[in-house]
Amino acid sequence: MNESADDYNILSEEHWTNKGEVRLFLYEKYVDKPEDKRGTVLFVHGSSMASQPTFDLQVPGRPFSSVMDWFAARGFDTWCVDMEGYGRSDKTRDITCDIANGADDLAAASSYIQSLRGNDGFLVYGISSGALRAAKFAEAHPERISRLALDAFVWTGEGSPTLEQRRQKLPQFLESKRRPIDRDFVYSIFNRDHPGTAAEDVIDAFADAITALDDSMPNGTYIDMCSRLPLVDPGKIPCPTIIMRGEYDGIAGFEDLVNFFTALPSSDKQFCVMPGISHASFQQKNYLMVYHILHGFFTQPEPVYRGD
Repeated sequence: MNESADDYNILSEEHWTNKGEVRLFLYEKYVDKPEDKRGTVLFVHGSSMASQPTFDLQVPGRPFSSVMDWFAARGFDTWCVDMEGYGRSDKTRDITCDIANGADDLAAASSYIQSLRGNDGFLVYGISSGALRAAKFAEAHPERISRLALDAFVWTGEGSPTLEQRRQKLPQFLESKRRPIDRDFVYSIFNRDHPGTAAEDVIDAFADAITALDDSMPNGTYIDMCSRLPLVDPGKIPCPTIIMRGEYDGIAGFEDLVNFFTALPSSDKQFCVMPGISHASFQQKNYLMVYHILHGFFTQPEPVYRGD
């Protein structure tokens, strides 16, 4: 039997919270009711798209195209948040919306969710610059994170052909707070590393969803990743962590990630290479494999040590 989101009573809610004077948009999906769930998942988007196109993408004929639907169907309360400068969140401040600013957004969003739902901690997944935001958030608020998943992560930038090419445009990024994006730009995400890892109809739907919300994106994460790495100290991330790297991902240098992984202090950690995956994991042909890997880590039993 081919399971789909239509087989479940998946409900959604829109939320708003404030980071000082900045208004942030949050989106939640769950089955039946949000209380008493297996865990609370917080998804963190990347540099060039808002949260719903990334985590709640609906594509006809693609079962569980939305990762939020997939986890909601398995008993999780799922959330995403538009960072400041993206999607439906405020875009009024004259700032670049860098990685540190995104970590502050996650602090505000997580505080709101905890006050509303009463959850103890979060299962956090971040992709690309969203992984950097999530890691900075973990440094600042380790007590709020039960498990941390970093996908398409970059530490020092060594061995990253995508960042090497992007650095050539750094002077251009520094000249303005935002950069224009369009459908051609979205297609370039899927063509730069290993074309063919994502289906055309999925890329079309992704481009439609992204450009429906934004025609430009903040430059802060690009500037950070091109000129200010490393931004994260692995020694300050005590929570259980999984590093997820697509086989063909041009952002995440393999040795760079291994060195970061080695420096993580928790013995409860995993390093996973995802075959057939390029950069945008949830939009790939092998997306269900990514869900499975993430679900396995998020539901892993806590280790038992001698004397426990």
